[in-house]
Amino acid sequence: MKIVLIGHGKMGKSIEALAKKKGHEICLIVDEKNRDSVSNQELSTGDVAIEFSQPGAAVDNILRCFDAGIPVVSGTTGWNERLEEVKDICRKNNHSFFYSSNFSIGVNVFFEVNKKLAELMNHLDQYDEVLIQESHHIHKLDSPSGTAITLAEQLISGIDRLKFWRNYKGDENIAGGDDADAELPIFSTREDEVPGTHIVKYFSDDDEIEIIHKAQNRQGFAMGAIRAAEWLSGKKGVFGMQDLLKF
Repeated sequence: MKIVLIGHGKMGKSIEALAKKKGHEICLIVDEKNRDSVSNQELSTGDVAIEFSQPGAAVDNILRCFDAGIPVVSGTTGWNERLEEVKDICRKNNHSFFYSSNFSIGVNVFFEVNKKLAELMNHLDQYDEVLIQESHHIHKLDSPSGTAITLAEQLISGIDRLKFWRNYKGDENIAGGDDADAELPIFSTREDEVPGTHIVKYFSDDDEIEIIHKAQNRQGFAMGAIRAAEWLSGKKGVFGMQDLLKF
């Protein structure tokens, strides 16, 4: 498989190394240095594009791949406000798009556990406080993480009293107010070179329950992205990790 790699930061380099190890070819690398000069013809030399860039560049990168007729696997987060727009363009024009806020197999299992636990907790009024904690390396630009937002959206869908999420820095206090019972707080920290940790916590007067996913390295994310690229071959439409993993 010939891969166009868009974004050559820490994740891009991990994907590059693992793809080569699996026998794939990186036929083109696009980053901030050559992004404006790469033509659609050059993009079309690949069988698939794997896009891990920056929030401000993601939509343009994806749409350019559509124009070049190349399927796109994207893991860039921080641009959720335009995600449905991109999905609509993909469907209307018969393109191929695979998106996930997190390509780790373990995190996607974690998502399923989070949904089930929220369903159970919705009927247990004594657990009247729930929050999310997430930490990442200092180079991650978006806050909260895309993974934390996915977790939050699952909780809001599963727990009737929760209506919205609000992000806080790790050392901030919850704002409170008249809508406090409807708020799901997300506490975000950026420190050192940690790959990523996500915790969902429930509290009652008697105990607390938490589920946690802690990444050890970036290999799991890179492997998931490459598996998605392999799986996307020959398919048209919009897909995600639930399609790949058949959850």
